[in-house]
Amino acid sequence: MGSFSESLALALHLVLAPDPTLASIVLRSLGISATACAIACAGGLLLGAWIGVARIRGRGAVLALLNTALAVPSVVVGLVVYLLLSRSGPLGFLGWLYSFPAMVLAQAILVLPVAAALTRQVVEDVDLQHGEQLASMGARPLLRSLLVAWDERYALLTVVIACFGRAISEVGAVMIVGGNIDGFTRVMTTAIALETSKGDLPLALGLGIVLLSVVLALNALVVALRRWRLGRSEGPALAASAGIAG
Repeated sequence: MGSFSESLALALHLVLAPDPTLASIVLRSLGISATACAIACAGGLLLGAWIGVARIRGRGAVLALLNTALAVPSVVVGLVVYLLLSRSGPLGFLGWLYSFPAMVLAQAILVLPVAAALTRQVVEDVDLQHGEQLASMGARPLLRSLLVAWDERYALLTVVIACFGRAISEVGAVMIVGGNIDGFTRVMTTAIALETSKGDLPLALGLGIVLLSVVLALNALVVALRRWRLGRSEGPALAASAGIAG
């Protein structure tokens, strides 16, 4: 217990100081995850919105494929990306293996189905309620999906936050394609695994504290957005009821 308390004290010192090594790892993690999340959400939100509205042949198979992609282990994604970017792979000419772009690509592939699946659920629920009205006004599925997505933009913002949390907590894929190179591709999750195996518990605990703080901040932001959105939706309803009562 004394060893744990000493390690925790040193970890807090590294976080509050802050330590240059810890700071560089944290900034690299945030940069990779934010870039991957932006790329994945740009396509995932549009794809999910379209799937939520479109009633195409084979839609059940598409949904099954999307749900399967949600459960694909991150190490499998890392292996596939590694094979694609390896020197003998089809994308080997890019020279991305063990680099920032490779880690972004791996995380984007992992986050894309999350963004698409969550967006599909949000848009489909709203379309079932109001889709017929938009269709009667001549809105085709693509336009209808964009209109519903824009109307539910605050709900989709929580999807983006959830996707960022998924990206920044990933370890398997970035370990494989990034190589966990000190000063270049080492991120919080891979550094925690490495430092724990080396016995450097203060740095591992410090990174763990920062990672938990980021995840906690994301969850708090999601809760705050939901409450704010609920307040916006209840405000006009209360005003309308007051007008009727008057």
